[in-house]
Amino acid sequence: MSVGMLDHFNIRTRKLAETVRFYEEILGLTNGDRPDFAFPGAWLYSEGKPVVHLVDIAPTSEPQKPDSGVVHHIAFASRDFGGMKQRLQSKGFTFRSREVPGGAIWQIFVSDPNGVLIELNYDAVAERV
Repeated sequence: MSVGMLDHFNIRTRKLAETVRFYEEILGLTNGDRPDFAFPGAWLYSEGKPVVHLVDIAPTSEPQKPDSGVVHHIAFASRDFGGMKQRLQSKGFTFRSREVPGGAIWQIFVSDPNGVLIELNYDAVAERV
């Protein structure tokens, strides 16, 4: 028996368009097909897989949570550390970067429009090539 790999994460937002824009324009995900649910939202794809699901809560009375709650952050295995740093700087996003002790992984941390902390991990050896 195995739980397997993480399939996706879901964000409930009152900022659907802004959130879609962030994941498309900043992280490079693709807004794609989504089942015809009875509520508005979007699915964003990475390498053909819908990894970010968005639910638009603007038509409801549900309050917007200010961050990701008890989940501290969501992490992606990523490529092109320098390119992402340059993109974030050019778009005016606040972020922090660091090298994990031991030097095998470089990381970038940035928050989406809902306050969800996104961690981007880069294989330092592959990035040096």
